[in-house]
Amino acid sequence: MSDGALSQDEIDALLAGVDSSSLSGLAPASASSAVASPAAGFDTGALEKFFASTTGALSANLSTLTGASVSLTGPQAGSSERDSFLGQLPDMVTSISVNYTSGFPGEHLFILPENSAKAIAALMTKEDDIQLDEMAMSVLGEVVSQMVGTQITSLTDKTGNKSIASSSPTAANVPKATAAIPAGEFAVMRYSLDLGDSQNHQIWELLGSSVAMDISNSLNGGSPQAAMAGMGMGSPMGMGSPMGMGGGMQDMGMMNMGMNMGGMGMQMPAMGGMQMPMGGGMPNMGPTNVQPVQFPNLMQPRLGAHETGNIGLIMDVSMEMTVELGRTRKLIKEILGMGEGTIIELDKLAGEPVDILVNHKLIAKGEVVVIDENFGVRVTEIVSPMERLNDVGYSY
Repeated sequence: MSDGALSQDEIDALLAGVDSSSLSGLAPASASSAVASPAAGFDTGALEKFFASTTGALSANLSTLTGASVSLTGPQAGSSERDSFLGQLPDMVTSISVNYTSGFPGEHLFILPENSAKAIAALMTKEDDIQLDEMAMSVLGEVVSQMVGTQITSLTDKTGNKSIASSSPTAANVPKATAAIPAGEFAVMRYSLDLGDSQNHQIWELLGSSVAMDISNSLNGGSPQAAMAGMGMGSPMGMGSPMGMGGGMQDMGMMNMGMNMGGMGMQMPAMGGMQMPMGGGMPNMGPTNVQPVQFPNLMQPRLGAHETGNIGLIMDVSMEMTVELGRTRKLIKEILGMGEGTIIELDKLAGEPVDILVNHKLIAKGEVVVIDENFGVRVTEIVSPMERLNDVGYSY
C-alpha cells in the first residue's frame, strides 16, 4: 500500500505536464468519485458500471467468432486528452472507428496495439503469420461490429432509447500519432483481453465528450424531457400550460372575447371570420357543410400515347443484366476457411430454372445453354408484373 509519497516517474510526469495516471493506466472510478468533475461533464462511474455489465456477453461473442476461449475483463473508465492518451500507446496501433449515428450521435472508436490486432485476426483466420492487410482489417471490423451491437442492445434496454445506431466499422493500422483520437477531453474504457496465448492484450474504447455525456446522463435517469422540466418548461409547447402559454384557456384574450359591453349586444369579428357575441355567448358558426370524400381509383392507369412516347427517350439506356445460378449463406469463419477446391452448395436443385435479373430485380427465368464455347441462358418464363410487385413487398 502506498505511503502517499510520489515516485520519481510521477514527479517527472508532473514536471512535464502529463497526468500521472497515464503512467500506470487509468485510475478506476470509485463510489465516492462516481460523479464527474464539471470539467469532464460526464459520469465515468456510470459508464464503467454499464460497460462492465456487457463484458460477459462480449466474451461469449468473441469466443464464438474466434473458436477459442476468449475472456474480456474490465473496463477501467476514466477521462483523458489526446497527448496524455497517446503516451500510453505503442508506436503502431489499429484504430477501428464505429461512430454512433443516432440515439447518442458522436465519436466512438476502439484502439488496439498492433500485436493484439494481429493475435485476434490470426484466431479468426486460422493463420499463424498474418499481416494486417485489407482482409484482416475486415475481420477486425466484424469483431468490433459484434461488440458494438451487443453494447447497443444493452444500452437500449438500460435507457429506453430505441434509436441508437452506429456506422459501419472503419479499420486501419496506423502510427499512433495519426489515429483519429477525439479532440478535447474524452472518456476512455480500458479492457484486458485474454486470448489464451499468455500475453496481456489491451483494448481501449473511446467516447467523444458529447457521447459520453449523453450516455452517462441517460444511464443516470436523465432525459430531454427531464431537462426541460428542470428549466420550468415541462409541457411539449415549452411554457408549462396545456396550450403552452402559461395561463390555460381562460388567460387567452384572443379566445375569451365574450365581454359584456353593458348589454349593447354588439358583435366583434374574431379569428377565422367568426362572429363573437359581446354578451358572452357562443360564436355563431353558421351551418356546417358536410360532404362525402371521393377517393381516387387505386387501379394502375394504362399508358397513353404521351407516356409511351416518353419511354422512347430512354430506349438506348444500358442496364445490367445478370443470371443467378443460386445463393447460400455461410458463417464468417466458413468463408474465411474457403480455399481452392472448396465446394459450395447452392439453394437450387439441378435442372431448376435460373433467375434472370435486371439491375438486381427479377424479371424472368431460364435454362442454361452453351453457345459455341460460351454460356448462355434461354428464357423460359417471363415473371408477371404482379409477381414482381409481390417480391418487393406490394400486394393488391
